[in-house]
Amino acid sequence: MILGTGVDITEVRRLKQAVEKWGKDFLNRIFTKEELENAKTRGSLYQHLAGRFAAKEAVFKAVGDKNLTWKDVQILNDKEGKPLCVLLNGKGKRLDVHISISHVKTYAVANAIITQKP
Repeated sequence: MILGTGVDITEVRRLKQAVEKWGKDFLNRIFTKEELENAKTRGSLYQHLAGRFAAKEAVFKAVGDKNLTWKDVQILNDKEGKPLCVLLNGKGKRLDVHISISHVKTYAVANAIITQKP
């Protein structure tokens, strides 16, 4: 049973501007250490980060928990490359989060579907 859905679109340019303006402070506030390490291996850094940013926003909307923070949501990839969301810090223990991310040169979009763990 679906408990919630969310979608978000992010401009790659705006994410790049935020990184250029606030640097590591911005990156460390939004992304986990593992997310940042993974991003370094990608060819298109800002598109990749914009996709992860959009995915986190989509998860926030789908979960609907005002206490969920940027660092509670981690977006990585499984061994086949499929985006994978893990809720950290004891949040969403009974939830499964399904996400999809897509990006082009100027935009990144993501959606999230929340279901109950079996």
